[in-house]
This record gives sequence, structure tokens and C-alpha cells, in this order.
Amino acid sequence: MKRNIIRFALCAGVLFTVFSCGADYLDINENPNVATRPPLDGLLAEASYNTALNQQRVSGSHAAFFVQYLASPNEANTTDIYLEVSGSSAWSNLYNTMTNVYDLIRFGEEDGAQAHVGIGKVLMAINLGLVVDNWGNAPYTDAFSGETLRPTYDSAEDLYQTIFTLLDEAENALDAFDGTPRIKSGSDFIFEVTGNDDLDPWRKTISALRARYLNHLSETGQYDAAAVLAAVDDSFTSTDDDADLKTFLVRNPWAQVAVNNDALLLGGWLSEQFVDALNGTTFGVADPRLPLLTDTTIFGDYRGTPNGVGRTGDGTQPDETYLQSDKGPAAVDASLDIITFMELKFIEAEAALATGSQERADAAFRTGIRASMNELGVAADAIEAYLTDAYGEEDEDIDRDDIFREKYVALFLHPETWVDARRYDYAYEDFTLAANAAIATFPARLQYPNTELDRNRANTPTVTLTDALFWDQ
Repeated sequence: MKRNIIRFALCAGVLFTVFSCGADYLDINENPNVATRPPLDGLLAEASYNTALNQQRVSGSHAAFFVQYLASPNEANTTDIYLEVSGSSAWSNLYNTMTNVYDLIRFGEEDGAQAHVGIGKVLMAINLGLVVDNWGNAPYTDAFSGETLRPTYDSAEDLYQTIFTLLDEAENALDAFDGTPRIKSGSDFIFEVTGNDDLDPWRKTISALRARYLNHLSETGQYDAAAVLAAVDDSFTSTDDDADLKTFLVRNPWAQVAVNNDALLLGGWLSEQFVDALNGTTFGVADPRLPLLTDTTIFGDYRGTPNGVGRTGDGTQPDETYLQSDKGPAAVDASLDIITFMELKFIEAEAALATGSQERADAAFRTGIRASMNELGVAADAIEAYLTDAYGEEDEDIDRDDIFREKYVALFLHPETWVDARRYDYAYEDFTLAANAAIATFPARLQYPNTELDRNRANTPTVTLTDALFWDQ
């Protein structure tokens, strides 16, 4: 039944968008019985659903390979070895989503639909954040109005200020909501709120995102750890607050990767780097999350695939470990995370450490690990045994290396980890360049898609994969 609702909501948004586009180009023979602009709830359904899917699209395109969560089963795969990676599909999906969000905000403002506008501005901030953190400078200011086919590029630093402005404006819009017009049931795929529901989940998400993007500035002179902690205090208080997608048209897209791999359309192979970080090779402690993320090999152990090397066997039997459609974030019924309580706990730990609040950092760190393990179903005694083995008793102090180590595991497959890797200078234990790497250092950004070079070359910046973004100092 829920899948039918998704199909109806998404198709409604698409169909009304098609009718609207037709009216723009041919302002003749208008049928007064046909809507000439998409309904707000159809736009919200499409935008909220695809905002969540864009997390996987960005990670599956490149980020999961750059941070070595995944490795290609094929030797010297272009993404695995950093060979002119542009992420064109992810770029297109992000801009398609932002175009619909732009219309959601514009039409919502025309109708005085403050709940739609507020949520729309949060969705715009999320998608814009993915664009900036992956490509840097990007079209935004004149990208959606239709007045130009060759929009200029805003600077990445200016776009970060835009993200914070969007979050502030979203908060104001939600506070101004007076109960009408309501959001129809089935239109908000992230929190499933309606106009009569409490909008606090979205308010908490605004604060969570504010904390995330403020924390991205940790290597710059703009970093304000106290402001990060203030945002954390106003955000999620448990995993029940997580911003995620729980219902899919067919299945979780990571589960689809696992299903395809079982059918010998190979993909979702775990990197040796990630597996070794959990199986005891790197740190001397076996992480109880590993058996809940993947299965053992035919040898009865956990083996990853080295990035750039490719598979050791023919791919028809489990010589190495893969994503499994019944485990972890690749499980068919797993949610697709946008921002979560456990991520906030590691952000809190990092910011608390920066302010000298060691006790708060220690507590947030352990809470983040427990949240990660509880989500996967690790037994309570196994959680406490791991914490003691890896980090000592409860009063033992942790450091920044510990935070990045555990956040890397907790955010498995999330695109946010590539931001962390660059802020941390890829300093994870035993982390090395892929074999046959095409560049001498780890990737710092993506190149722009060929579609941008073909259509908008005059405005598209010339960059390489090693050109750092403004916050990567």
C-alpha cells in the first residue's frame, strides 16, 4: 500500500511538472481544466524522496570509493584510481532535485504555504551542501529562474553562507506556519509530517545541519566550536529524531547494489581498508559490527578488496566480502540516512574537544558508538566489551584520532565521510592510496561534468581532482 502511495505522489509531481513546462513554452490553447503548475505536495514528495536518494547517488558514484568503504572488483577502475572523476550522474540528480525544490519554495511563497517553504529551504540546503562539498564553486544564484541557459558560478565560500541563510530562513518559515495550508499525508517522505503535525522534527534537523556545516569549517579561521555545540544542543536527542528515508519505490538503493552483485552484476565489494579497520588487522580489536555488515568469505574470515587491484577470483563465489541485502545499510528494510543522532554525537565530540571540554567529548564519543552499534543490533555486553577493549574504562580520555576512526565506521556508506577524510587529511590508520592511482595525492574534489563543459564552458571553472576546497586547509 505504501509503495502505491509513493508511486502516486511521485507521478503526480512529475505529471504536473510536465503540464507546467508545456504551458511555459506554448501559451496558447490553454485548457482551463488542466493545472498549469505543479501542486505543492507533489513537489514536496518528489523533492524529499530524491533528497534522500541523492545521499546514495553521491556516495555510490565516487565518495564511498574515495574513502575506501568500497572497492571496484575490476582492476584499475577509473573511480577506484581517481582517473578524471566528475560524478556527472550525481550532479544531474542534484540539480534536477534543486530545480523542483526551487519551484516548491517559489510557489509555496506565492500561496503563503509556510510549512512547504520551510521544508523546501531545508531540502535546498541539503542538496546544495552536497554540490559544494563535492565540486566547490557551482551555479546557484541564476541557475533556476530560466532566464539564462548559461548560469554563472557562485563561489563555494559564498554558497556556504547561502546554506546558513537557507537554514535561518527555513526556521523563520516554520515558525510562521499558522496551520494552513496543510501538508497532505504521504508528501513528506523524510518525517511524514502533515500541516497539522508538529514540525519539530524539521526544526531539529535545521539545527543538526547547522552543526554539520559549521563543523566543516574546522580547518579554517571561521571555525567556532562553541557555535557548533550550541547547534548540537538544539538538535537530535535520540535516534528517533534521525532524518532518513524508510520507504522506497522498490528497495533501498544499497540493497539493489547487493541484489545486483548476487546476480553477477558486480558491485558493492568492501574495501580492504574498511574491512581491516574492523576485523582486528589495523587496530588489534575485532569490531562486533562487522558480522552485521557483511558475511564471511569461503575461507571463513573477512577479506576486503584492495582499491585499484580488483578481485582475486572470478566473482562467482565469495572470495572477498560484499554488501549483503539483509545486513547493515544495504539491508532491504534499512533506512537511507541524511543526518542522524550518531553523526551529531561525533560532531559534538570533535567540537567539545576543540573547546577543551574533554569530559563532554568523552561522553558524546561513547554515545555515538553505542548509537551506531544499537542501530545494527549489537548485543549490549558486546558493545561494552568493545568500548573497554578499544578505549579503556569509561573515564579514559579520547582524542581526535579516536573520533575520526569511529565516525568513519559509524557513517558507513554516507557521503559525509568524504568531507571528514579531507578535513582529516586522510590520516586514518594504515590508509594508503589506491594501487595504480592516477594522481599522487588523495582526491580533494570532483571535476565538473562534461555536460557543463559542453553547455556552459565560459563559466565553468578549470579544476583538477587535487585542488582543495576553501574549507580544506
